[in-house]
Amino acid sequence: MAVIKYHSGAEIDGMRRAGRLAADCLVMISEHIRPGITTDELDRIVAEYTTSRHARSAPLGYNGFPKSCCTSVNDVVCHGIPGARVLKDGDIINVDVTPVLPRANGFHGDTSATFYVGEPSPQARHVVEVARQCLEIGIDAANRRNARIGDIGAAIQAYAEAQSCTVVRAYCGHGIGRVFHSEPSVPHHGVPGSGDKLKRGMCFTIEPMINLGDWRCHELDDGWTAVTTDGSLSAQFEHTLAVTKRGVEVLTARSAVLQNSEEKPWAQLGPLACFIP
Repeated sequence: MAVIKYHSGAEIDGMRRAGRLAADCLVMISEHIRPGITTDELDRIVAEYTTSRHARSAPLGYNGFPKSCCTSVNDVVCHGIPGARVLKDGDIINVDVTPVLPRANGFHGDTSATFYVGEPSPQARHVVEVARQCLEIGIDAANRRNARIGDIGAAIQAYAEAQSCTVVRAYCGHGIGRVFHSEPSVPHHGVPGSGDKLKRGMCFTIEPMINLGDWRCHELDDGWTAVTTDGSLSAQFEHTLAVTKRGVEVLTARSAVLQNSEEKPWAQLGPLACFIP
C-alpha cells in the first residue's frame, strides 16, 4: 500500500524555496509568450533560467521526457512536448515548470498556468477563466476544517460543470517533495467527504485540467502528449500546497502578476489569506 509522506517544518521550508523558484520561473516565461515564438524556444528559456538559479528541471529525462518543461497548446490537455510549433494569435498555451533545488535537499516546486497568445476567442477566454477559478476553488476546499481529498475534486467538478465545462479524469494532482510524484493522488472530480483526510505535513498539487467539450482525452504516439478526444480546447492551472498548523499554504504563490494572462494583481497571493484561524 502506498504511504503518504508527512513533511517536517524544515522540509516544508525547503519546499517553500523550491516553490518560490517555480513561481518566479513561471512569471519569467510569461513575458516571452507571443505570436511567432516556438514552444522549443520557450523550453530553452526555461532551461537556461533554471540552470542560472543552480537548479535543474525535473521533467528533463523523467521517464524519458525529452524537454525541461511541458507546453500544451489549445486541445492539448497536458504533457505537451516543446518543439517546432509556432504560437499563433488566438492560441492558448499551458506552461508547466518544475525546478528541483539541490541546495534545498532536492525538493520540487511544481506550478503551471494557461496563457493567451494575442487576442483569445470568447470560447478560449471562457475555458481558461473557468480553469483559473477551479484551482482557487480547489484550494479553498482544501483549506476547510476536516477537509478530505474528495472535497477538493467535488468542489472543482461542481463549479466546472455549472459553467458548461468538463473535468479531465485521466490525470490528477499528486503528492510532492523530494519525489516528483507520490501519494496522495488528488482527483479533480469526486465525492465530498471521501479520500484521505488532510493532515499537517502533507504536500501535494492541485492542477485541474478543464475542457470546453467532452472530458475524455487520449495520448498521442509520442507517449506523452494528451489531447481532447473531440478536439475541444483545454486549460489548466496548478499550485503546490503544504498543510501547516495554520492551514493550507500555497508554496508556489507568485510575487508578481503573470503577463499574457487575466490574472488580477491580488490573485497571485490570494490563497495565502485563507489560513484556518
